[in-house]
Amino acid sequence: MFNWFKKKNPKIEDKAPEILGLRLGGAFDLDTVKMTFIEPELIIDGAANTQFIEAVGLVQLDPQTTVLRYYTDDEGYIQILVRGELKDENVEDVKLMYFYETKGIANGRDWNNALERDISRPELYLQGHTFQRVWQTSGDTSPPVAMTEKTYAKDGTISETDQFAMLYERQFGPEKFEYAMLIGEEKIINNQHDRYLVTVTGFDLQPSDIYII
Repeated sequence: MFNWFKKKNPKIEDKAPEILGLRLGGAFDLDTVKMTFIEPELIIDGAANTQFIEAVGLVQLDPQTTVLRYYTDDEGYIQILVRGELKDENVEDVKLMYFYETKGIANGRDWNNALERDISRPELYLQGHTFQRVWQTSGDTSPPVAMTEKTYAKDGTISETDQFAMLYERQFGPEKFEYAMLIGEEKIINNQHDRYLVTVTGFDLQPSDIYII
């Protein structure tokens, strides 16, 4: 009868994470000098100097490893690997990735083929370049890495997507690499499977290559 005296649990706001000054709704400039020299060697073409962040993705790979993705209006995203707390000093890797191709997957058979054969292969060929598989296992096969991305959009909506990914790389200069990633994406919409095979390509950034606006 004295329920009105009970304390209510405080509501924890679920908001998009921020790091290196990157935030949902924010913007940044890329180092134009670096882009001028490196872009001719890459598959991407015409990267915008100024980019606006439209959504933020969060992938918790394990209790200590987090992947953050800052999706921009330039059809790409900055991907950041963090070990430990989400603090600037714990950032281990920064890449700028661009969407290369997205294909819908219509049925379960094609989806299974993607998971078993298409996403993970020893080599990947794109625009005359050969990329080698990065994530290897000790067995005969190297299946895609499963993860779930939680995505925060500018309109306040939050969604989750199951992903099955494999990373590839090619070296084009001393300590210079271009990356490609194949990702099988799956989410349930109106009790139906919505599935895609997504190809992205990109390259390494240093935090100093990003100028927060």
